[in-house]
Amino acid sequence: MLDNLTQRLAKVVKTMRGEARLTEANTAEMLREVRMALLEADVALPAVREFIAKVKEKALGEEVIGSLSPGQALVGVVQRELAALMGADLGPDATQLSFAQQPPAIILMAGLQGVGKTTTVGKLAKYLKEQKKKKVLTVSADVYRPAAIAQLESVTKQVGADFFPTTASDKPVDIARNALDWAKKHYHDVLIIDTAGRLGIDEAMMQEIAAVHGAVKPVETLFVVDAMLGQDAINTAKAFNDALPLTGIVLTKLDGDSRGGAALSVRHVTGKPIKFAGVSEKLDGLEAFDPARMANRVLGMGDILALVEEARKGVDAEAAAELANKIKVGGRFDMNDFKAQLTQMKKMGGMSGLLDKLPAQFQQAAAGANMDQAEKQVRRMVGIIDSMTPAERAKPELIKANRKRRIAAGAGVQVQEVNRMLTQYDQMQTMMKKLKGGGLMKMMRGMKGMMPGMR
Repeated sequence: MLDNLTQRLAKVVKTMRGEARLTEANTAEMLREVRMALLEADVALPAVREFIAKVKEKALGEEVIGSLSPGQALVGVVQRELAALMGADLGPDATQLSFAQQPPAIILMAGLQGVGKTTTVGKLAKYLKEQKKKKVLTVSADVYRPAAIAQLESVTKQVGADFFPTTASDKPVDIARNALDWAKKHYHDVLIIDTAGRLGIDEAMMQEIAAVHGAVKPVETLFVVDAMLGQDAINTAKAFNDALPLTGIVLTKLDGDSRGGAALSVRHVTGKPIKFAGVSEKLDGLEAFDPARMANRVLGMGDILALVEEARKGVDAEAAAELANKIKVGGRFDMNDFKAQLTQMKKMGGMSGLLDKLPAQFQQAAAGANMDQAEKQVRRMVGIIDSMTPAERAKPELIKANRKRRIAAGAGVQVQEVNRMLTQYDQMQTMMKKLKGGGLMKMMRGMKGMMPGMR
């Protein structure tokens, strides 16, 4: 979807080389490409028109300075306006949750059924507990969907937050009030209320959510919407915005194919900031939304800050330092180290998760690679290493034909898979030796040979 925008912009940048400045003539083609890419991504037509008009107004006559080409200058204008459309114009504090009230701060979650609302409550509880150091209580006011209460209880326990138990015979307004009373008595910092959803918008649901809202007066009312809904997201956003005083939006499934269409439309229709984005199904797959960084990712500039944050969360800094020192003093990179590197990669979202945050030139280097297949291979490689003896992991040169057959049988793979894994280990070992001299490009070139299709 918005991946097309990256490709279209790159193509037009090439055609604008040699121009001295941006003019109506040389921007017309690029703006046409941008318009088509946005419409293909299911961005609402009013949002597209407003966006194109602003880009055109800001771009015309802009001087091309330094080493920038006119195409690059226009991409800069598009990036700034894209960030503004996604909420950067609201200021840096707009995407932050408000805790400016006597605890507990109440967060009401609203949205249609099936958008991942209950899972998002769990993700948000984990985020607030770990990132903001808050004591969090969750409660389900969804008394209609079978197992909704049990699902929230399970998710809440997984993330280590507190859960307020309810039954399907309770009334949603009573549930919210009782949970608030409990949160006050037990000194919780935040109470997150999961409300009932429906397969479609109906008046009864809206009245019920409005009644819950009126009973507890939440400081944050977040609208949860599936980023893959496309044009349907616009209608539901408008209906919820009319019924509730929304304070922000949570986009789920932003790792799906649409990648951005709903983000632009929902923000435009409601006028409310996007506060969080669900970027994976895992319970740590919730990111605070940053419009400028999202604009960079949409335009193929990558999100290196997000990559660094993933690394901080997923990488064992002490183990990484030990490995670096080991290599530096001439120590051997063995199979245990290789397994540790594969495990760290999985913690950081796997190959596809890492690739999505890198700039376009690195993504192009991996063009054609099957990332799902690559991640399956990583899991198989870990299984193969687990089937080795401690001596074999320390000295892989011990692994000859008989040992290969035993390892393959233990891991449930063919001997050819063991041979392939040993070859990839050798490549990684060679790369580690090169890294003693430093250099990111050396590492990137080495990684290209590590996964299927990356040549």
